[in-house]
Amino acid sequence: MNILVTGGAGFIGSHVVDALLQMESRSIERVIVLDDLSGGIRRNLTNDPRVSLAIGSVTDEALIDRLFCEYRFRFVYHLAAYAAEGLSHFIRKFNYTNNLLGSVNLINASVNYGTECFIFTSSVAVYGNGDSPLLETTTPVPVDPYGIAKYAIELDLATARKLFGLDFVIFRPHNVYGERQNLADKYRNVAGIFMNRLLHDLPMPIFGDGNQVRAFSYVGDVAPVIAAAPWVSDARGESFNLGSDNACTVNELAGMVADAIGKPDLREYHPARHEVRVAFCDHQKAQRTFLNLQNTLLLDGLKHMANWAKTTEITPSQTFEFIEIERNLPESWKS
Repeated sequence: MNILVTGGAGFIGSHVVDALLQMESRSIERVIVLDDLSGGIRRNLTNDPRVSLAIGSVTDEALIDRLFCEYRFRFVYHLAAYAAEGLSHFIRKFNYTNNLLGSVNLINASVNYGTECFIFTSSVAVYGNGDSPLLETTTPVPVDPYGIAKYAIELDLATARKLFGLDFVIFRPHNVYGERQNLADKYRNVAGIFMNRLLHDLPMPIFGDGNQVRAFSYVGDVAPVIAAAPWVSDARGESFNLGSDNACTVNELAGMVADAIGKPDLREYHPARHEVRVAFCDHQKAQRTFLNLQNTLLLDGLKHMANWAKTTEITPSQTFEFIEIERNLPESWKS
């Protein structure tokens, strides 16, 4: 049994790889990780001899064809994406090239080489301004290019299943945090941004009044469910919200991050940006389908993450190099 994990050297992807290898009853022969290392890093990967790293992008059709031809993957876990929802307004071509066209390359190869099941990490960004708690039956109306790309792939997988028989499982995780998160990325993953700033004795940046409501999900709760998905027959052909049931404001998150990291609660407020005000999900469908879902308390998960962050090398926040539109770009995001 050969498995492909795209983005497998990244944050969630590397945890999915670990979860796969812990499923001893599944007789996994080889896990190929495809990652361009733009966000992932080699040290995230286990030394297990069943794991091999192929360095490259999902936009490289020739590379993808070679990998599928050689390994004939039974399952494909697609986690590679540039998941900067707010920034996606200003990097539209980059977003659609990597998150949409790259995904299509994988779907094409999965059909052509007989992949049994395609596991796709979408996002709650597909819901846009839908009323919370968001349900899988809520009609997706994404309001940013990132959410548009994710929803387009969801629709494409549905058509590929009808026409070619490619099974899929779609997950819509939200605000995942934890060990191995890229703390140098100042555009996404607010818990990581806050920790980076505090560890450099800088204030946590908050857009608007900080009363935006989100539910933050610990990676240790999310990754094992994604890994197990293709072996759960009732999950095939379905979409699932995946993450924490406990919502809080960004202001409350900031206080908990400062507590977890053991630093003064320093904050700086910036003008509000274009984003959904309240977004959290209902998870009853996942609870009915997957057994023993975990729901780590936010402060406990942040303490796990903080303990890891204190022992890892943390570089200052990095500026994204490929901004396509400067108009209305938040000042703190400009180089």
